[in-house]
Amino acid sequence: MTKPATVDEYIDQFEDEVKNRLNRTREIIKNEAPEATESLSYGLVGYKLNGRPLVYFGGFPNHIGLYATPEGHEGFAEDFAKYKQGKGSVQFPLTQPLPEALIQKVVRYRKVQVVV
Repeated sequence: MTKPATVDEYIDQFEDEVKNRLNRTREIIKNEAPEATESLSYGLVGYKLNGRPLVYFGGFPNHIGLYATPEGHEGFAEDFAKYKQGKGSVQFPLTQPLPEALIQKVVRYRKVQVVV
């Protein structure tokens, strides 16, 4: 498979539920941070605000990964506790509803951090 050149190509490479969740995550981020620049970065969909990383997300066979950077991740330790995590990342499993309100809160939080 060829490496995707655009965010649309990245999302289109996934099937059904993963693709739907990626599109919804993208929509949430764009609604919360319409001024952010969207690109592919580190093999993920990334957003920057004022030239600084805002959030990233990516699709995987069994989950959607959200990367709020270590600072953003620390701010939501309690909310993320019920999910599998890595340094600066959280996995939202396909077996559970996508936590849309939490994604919104994370993006809002990161916007404040990036703007300051």
